[in-house]
Amino acid sequence: MKILVVGSGGREHALAWKLAQSERVQMVYVAPGNGGTARDPRLVNVDITDPAALADFVVAEHIALTLVGPEGPLAAGIVNLFRARGLKIFGPTREAAQLESSKDFAKAFMQRHGIPTAKYQTFSDAAQAHAYIDANGAPIVIKADGLAAGKGVVVAMSLEEAHGAVDHMLSDNAFGDAGARIVIEEFLAGEEASFIVMCDGKHILPMATSQDHKRLKDHDEGPNTGGMGAYSPAPIVTPAMHARVMREIINPTVQGMAKDGIVFTGFLYAGLMIDSEGNPRTLEFNCRMGDPETQPIMARLKSDYLTVLEHACNGTLDAVELEWDRRTAVGVVMAASGYPDSPRKGDLIDGIPAETPECVTFHAGTSVVGGNLQTNGGRVLCVVGLGDSVKMAQKQAYEGVEKIRFDGAQFRRDIGWRGIK
Repeated sequence: MKILVVGSGGREHALAWKLAQSERVQMVYVAPGNGGTARDPRLVNVDITDPAALADFVVAEHIALTLVGPEGPLAAGIVNLFRARGLKIFGPTREAAQLESSKDFAKAFMQRHGIPTAKYQTFSDAAQAHAYIDANGAPIVIKADGLAAGKGVVVAMSLEEAHGAVDHMLSDNAFGDAGARIVIEEFLAGEEASFIVMCDGKHILPMATSQDHKRLKDHDEGPNTGGMGAYSPAPIVTPAMHARVMREIINPTVQGMAKDGIVFTGFLYAGLMIDSEGNPRTLEFNCRMGDPETQPIMARLKSDYLTVLEHACNGTLDAVELEWDRRTAVGVVMAASGYPDSPRKGDLIDGIPAETPECVTFHAGTSVVGGNLQTNGGRVLCVVGLGDSVKMAQKQAYEGVEKIRFDGAQFRRDIGWRGIK
């Protein structure tokens, strides 16, 4: 059986890597892929990004199933296009993907359906936004309404920072159309967790829990990024918390979409903030697997992922039980010099260790040029270590990181610290 994975990041490398382990998979194509997928003999890169051309490729190659990794093609309606042509694809429609592609849509949806989240207001006028910030004070959170590749959120700890974010997004037009409207919301304190499930339109299948590390530097300092590492499982999500999140957030979201006339299929990712009293609230929704959460989650998944995807596409996810490695997985992101503002490309990468049962390296911003592996994006690699505790998994991951060399490499040295604490 042939499978297509759409995307070029670490998430897509991890998904393709997992699918290629299935005995029934003959070939996994990755479009457009990266340097890591190019070097894996079980994977084939396809230099196509246009959704219509991808659909033609699927038909020509007799590909059984397509899995979409990133948010861009989902927001552009790739699922609608494939389904109109009778092609099997797992992901949300353009309408359902608005939960991620518009912060304003998501916040209004949560308010309408009683899903716990931060208080907010939406603005397209800078003067009104500045007045709202002055009235509410800091800390406060400013978000670009549309997709901004993980860079459209500013957690402003001071009024100066908050006003600067408004000017950057609305007045300077830093994110183009994505930032033509902004959502300003109350700052929520607590511990974050990533809660990801698969939906087939009727049934919900939770994935392993995880926790992302958004800030660039150790001790959660520095600017927000797309994510500098993650670990799974997340101890903050106890069995009782898991049941509560399903009851108060996940089920009402899927049911609320159906009430609004939108059937939700695909990954649903709720970014949670759990306060000191143990109350979960929704920071954001994504309509895809998280990156870098996918890498440790896939490293722990023992089930045949092709079988899981087939059930997801056929509306029979209630027939699936996932089996997980009991070990903890810690994924450490190595980012390029200048990330997140202006990542440098073209630095040679050397020393990536061979895959072992305790450590695997997933590629993100890499490419092969003239036979050499080099940096080609902000987040370059994610090194995943597995061990019987967070500490042991951390040790495996950082031993891998220490072997890898490229100029200007940035990485945090404390991924998983909350799990240890």
